[in-house]
This record gives sequence, structure tokens and C-alpha cells, in this order.
Amino acid sequence: MVGPGDATIVAANSQGGLVMIANAMVTLELDLTPMADCGQCRYQNSLLAAGRCKPGDCCVKADSGRQIERFFKSHPGYASDYAEDEFWERRAIAARYLPTNRLEPLLDDPDEAVRRALAYRIPLEWLPRLCNDPDREVRVTVADRLPEQQLEMMASDPDYLVRVYVARRLPVGRLFRLVVDPDTEVRRIVAERIPRVSLGLMVNDPEVQIRRIVVQRMEIDDLIMMSQDVDWTVRYEVALRANSALLEKLLNDSDEEVRDIAQQRLAIAAMEN
Repeated sequence: MVGPGDATIVAANSQGGLVMIANAMVTLELDLTPMADCGQCRYQNSLLAAGRCKPGDCCVKADSGRQIERFFKSHPGYASDYAEDEFWERRAIAARYLPTNRLEPLLDDPDEAVRRALAYRIPLEWLPRLCNDPDREVRVTVADRLPEQQLEMMASDPDYLVRVYVARRLPVGRLFRLVVDPDTEVRRIVAERIPRVSLGLMVNDPEVQIRRIVVQRMEIDDLIMMSQDVDWTVRYEVALRANSALLEKLLNDSDEEVRDIAQQRLAIAAMEN
């Protein structure tokens, strides 16, 4: 008995006769590849006839990013014809291949995918126009490309990731405004880059990991500012770098490990002298 999900397979046996095999499950894979109607395509008698485009593979009319990308990669000169196309993905992919002098009108495109493509390509002098773009990825790209002398305008961006990119690239002399940034990662980058003479601005940072970075970088003579930190791991870092005068004071630290490392370093210094 063959069920509705079964198929009957007919095969030849060794004697040349036919054998019917019932209840053989056959899985049919549907081809879901988007296919455009070539009969309605402007390239039917040109590119298609010449084999330079292919439905289901290299096609600008299909609603398929993969096919559209292949089309423009093979025929970048046609991208200008689709800068105002109604399909957002077609505009976004076309933006990757448009001549630079055709990009400016797309800065106000309603779709963020289009503006993201532009953020990678537009001349540097146009980037400030995207500094306040509503899409975070657009602003991240701007922060990654914007000339250093203009980066400070993005230091107050509402998204922490944008400020992370700013903190990585902002000239060290301009990092001061990010010292009290609300995001830990931003302040960590600042602590790693800010001039040593300015590290005193971060000795009271609320995050232990940041105060440890401060101790690891600051001038030895300034370590006394951190010698009474509330966290013992910070004071331990102080003891690893402190001069003999400060080590003497750390012998009375409330934490045993801090006292031990201070004593060990003083002993080594005594042996060397």
C-alpha cells in the first residue's frame, strides 16, 4: 500500500524484467531561488541574449542580494541606473559601484543599508554630514574614517560603541573629555592612551580594572596617590612598582599579599645594594 507521502519506484531486475518497489520515501527539494521575469527585463535582448546575465544567478531584477551583487560586479557601469530604485537592497548594492560624483544624493536615503554603504565610500569631507545619522553602524563607520582633528565632534555620541571608536583614534591630547565617560570600555581605552602625566585624573575611577591600568602606567613618583586604594589588587599593583620609600609604608598595609610583596621587593633591593 502506497501512502500519500510515498512514491512507487520501478527498477530493472537482473533478468531484465521490471520490479515495483512500493513505500519508498522520496524527498523532493524545492528550488526557492528567486527568479525574475526576463520577458519584462530591459536587458532581454542585450545582456541576456549575449549570456552576460543569467536568471537565478546574475540578475539585477531578482529580489536577491546575491544575484544583484553578481550583476553589478560584472556590470558596474549599470549601477547608476539603480541609484533611485524602489528596492532598498538594489540601491544599497548599487551604491557600492556608483561613481563618487553620484553618491551625494544618497546621503539622505531613507534606508540605513544604503547609508552604510555610503559611509565606507564617500570622500572624507562629506563624513560630517553623517555624524548624527540615526543608524549606529553608519556613525561607527564615520568615527572610524573621520579625520582625527574632527573626531571630537563625536565624543558625545549616545552610543557607547561609537565613543569606543572615538577613544581609539582621538589624539591623546584630546582624550580628557572621555575620562568620565559613562561606559567602562571607553574609559579603559582612555586609561591606556592618555598621557602619563594626566593619569591622576583617573585615580578615582569606579572600576577596579581601570584603576589597575592607571597604576601600571603612571610615573613611579605618582604611585603614592594610589597606595591607599580601597581595593587590595590595586595596592598590590602599586607594590609591584613602588620605590623603597613607598614600599616601607606598604609594609603596614591591611592586606597580607600586599605586605608580602612589599617586603620581598625591599629585601631584593637590600641585597642589590
